[in-house]
Amino acid sequence: MANDPSLRTVSLSRDGAGAFTATNVRGGIVSVGSADSDFTPVELLLAAIGACTAVDVGTVTARRAEPESFQVRVDAHKVRDEQGNRLTDLAVTFEVRFPDGAAGDAARELLPKIVAQSHDRLCTVGRTVEVGTPIATHIE
Repeated sequence: MANDPSLRTVSLSRDGAGAFTATNVRGGIVSVGSADSDFTPVELLLAAIGACTAVDVGTVTARRAEPESFQVRVDAHKVRDEQGNRLTDLAVTFEVRFPDGAAGDAARELLPKIVAQSHDRLCTVGRTVEVGTPIATHIE
């Protein structure tokens, strides 16, 4: 598996009570843990959903015109029920402004199409959440 180009890996190291550092293979780091940390695991999931689709949408629309502003908000409700703790009502909201002119018009026209394509096919994080996949756990 070490040579598997499809494998994605993140490692977590415990820094203290409820505090961890996540590290990727390129050396990127992010703090995660309880509500006192920079990001909770739930917030990281929301950020991953938003970032994944924002990268898709931003990359494609910027080929037409650089946005004047580009904001993405991801909302969800955390519930506890017979299925356990989970998020419901996930929603991704784009607030994007393009400049006036032909290039901005082309980007505005493309925006709904690429948002739909990201949601329906391109965004790996969103697709994984919507399609669902089992999570195996191991102890070594």
